[in-house]
This record gives sequence, C-alpha cells and structure tokens, in this order.
Amino acid sequence: LKLRAISFSNNSSYLPPLRCPAVAHFEPRDGSPECYLIHGGRTPNNELSSSLYMLSVDSRGCNRKVTLQCQEKELVGDVPSARYGHTLSVIHSRGKTACVLFGGRSYMPPSERTTENWNSVVDCPPQVFLIDLEFGCSSSHTLPELTDGQSFHVALAREDCVYFLGGHILSSDCRPPRLIRLRVELLLGSPVITCTVLQEGLSITSAITSSVGYNEYIIFGGYQSETQKRMECTYIGLDDVGVHMEPREPPQWTSEISHSRTWFGGSLGKGSALFAVPSEGNPTPPDAYHFYQVNFQKEPDGEASTQGCSQESTDFEDSAPLEDSEELYFGREPHELEDSSDGEGATYNEEDEEDECQTGYWVKCCLSCQVDPNT
Repeated sequence: LKLRAISFSNNSSYLPPLRCPAVAHFEPRDGSPECYLIHGGRTPNNELSSSLYMLSVDSRGCNRKVTLQCQEKELVGDVPSARYGHTLSVIHSRGKTACVLFGGRSYMPPSERTTENWNSVVDCPPQVFLIDLEFGCSSSHTLPELTDGQSFHVALAREDCVYFLGGHILSSDCRPPRLIRLRVELLLGSPVITCTVLQEGLSITSAITSSVGYNEYIIFGGYQSETQKRMECTYIGLDDVGVHMEPREPPQWTSEISHSRTWFGGSLGKGSALFAVPSEGNPTPPDAYHFYQVNFQKEPDGEASTQGCSQESTDFEDSAPLEDSEELYFGREPHELEDSSDGEGATYNEEDEEDECQTGYWVKCCLSCQVDPNT
C-alpha cells in the first residue's frame, strides 16, 4: 500500500490538513454528483476550523491521474462554531436533502478564558444544526431531550433519521451507553425534529464504522474508557423498525494491537477498514506505525462475519520497497484499465509539473500487457 499525492483543480479552495473533522459521504442522487463533505477539525496550529468543504472528483485521466476539486461552501444563518470531534450526516426527507451536524468540542469562550485555561476545551452546546447544501442556509435547533454536549460519537443515517451512538461527555467525564434517534422532516415551512433517547447503546468513543451492506455496519475499535481500548465488534442494522445490534466475533488481534495504548483508522468501503497502531520501542521510532487491514464479509446466509486482519509493517530494513509497477490505486475500475492505451495520456500537460509520463513511471497499458516494467 503506497500513498501518493493527489492533485487539485485550478479552481479549488485550499484544504488545510485537519484533525478530527466531521466527514460525510454524499452519494449521487437526483443528478447530484458524488462528493465528501468535510467540516471543522483542528489545524496544524491547533486552531479550530469552522469551514465546510465539498470534495469531489474533477477528472479521472487514463494515465491513473485523479484530479480532485475542493470547494468551500459559504454558510449563512445560524452558522455552527468552529469545532472538532463532531459528526455530519446526510438525510433525505420528502424529496429534499440536508445535513445534520451535532456535537463536538471547541475552545472556551474568550470571556471565560484565563492564563491557566487558555487552551482548555469544552463540549459544544447540545444543539442540532440543519444545513441546506443547495443554498448554504444553516439553522440551529435546541431539543429538550439533548441535555449534554458530546464528542467522538458515531452517527449513522438512514433516510430521514440519524442515530447517535456512544460519545464522551467532557463535563462529567463519562461515556454513557445511550442511543439517540433524531428524525428530521423537511416540510415546506420549518423542519420538524423529533428526538428519542434510548438506553440500549454502546459505551464507546472514536470508533471505526465499516459498511457491510445496505444500512448495515460493523463497529469496532475505539475506547471504552480513558485507558482501555474496546476490542469487541458489533453489527448494526438499520431498517423501518429501528436499530438492531448484535455482537460479532472480533478478529484475532496481534500482540501489537492488544498491548498498544492507541489506535486509529477509517473505513475503506465494502466491509473493509484500515487502522494504524503506533510502533513502540526503546527508543520509540519517530512516525512509525503498524498498519492493518481488517475485512468484514458476508456469509452465505446474509449475516456479516469478521475475518482475519493482515499486517503491513513499517520496518523498512526487513522489507523491500515497492516498485512502481506494484503501486496500488484506489478508484480504478477494471474496465477503465482496459480502455487505457499507450497513446492516451502520454501528452505532456503544462499545468502538471509532475506528469508521470515524462518522469520515468512505467504503467500497464491494459490487463493483457506483457511488458516487464523492470526492464
């Protein structure tokens, strides 16, 4: 697995490197293109962002070049404050689409800051924000059922409902095992929001969610306390009745995973996820991690089951570097590779100084290509 820099279109907005932003996947619907929505997060200077970005594919060249477009969406109305550790979900109601933003943490208000707590953070007020992506209108809603702000929870959306699972409340330093269902009806006038707080949830924070089917997910990873990771896996299914949760047998975690203090990662789609564990040693190697890929696949009877996880070590002394021909690329379908040819994409692009056709990269022109890239 090799990470490669991606290029942005000339009309893209600057996307800063962000930690713990809210990310939502906007699926193509009613002619709208597929994109990712990114809101908030910490910047490298420990400042908090309040911007909303829309990230989409601008073009996909035949020479494995993918160009992204990033546009900053200007919001008006009750704009959510800068925050991190929150969630952003896409809901559909009565032929309309909106985003639901909830939770997160932010710095103390300037009026409450002192020298000692200048960098202290607090949970954001328990407000629900509805964002209209077409016009950029944002509205805040206060619900009596939501009494505490929370962060690092899981949000799962199905049609006009969003389910909030787990999370951490900073004021009481607890992870209540509750489940919150938020239903949003996008009426012609003001939207109608109903909230139901259930107690049959999970006590978990910073979990990884991997989709294994239509409105079916596996939740793993995360923490069940400040010093204890959650090693179990849970299946969650959403339907017209509600939420169905069942425990699933976890993979055989390696000793590095079991004894590590932290882990983090994200979904790769189609029942697969990638997570990393910091390498430990004396002295501790800088910026060294063990990467793992875990797969959750369907059994013939339709139920999800966990599979083993494979490791990609970062011990470069014991492993040979990948050749250019061994690089893996996400987002390329087999038919796209079949349609490629030597002649296509070989023209130098003046706007792309890193055009790989002119800098020594060999590529497979088709699936039946017999050229040895090493010679």
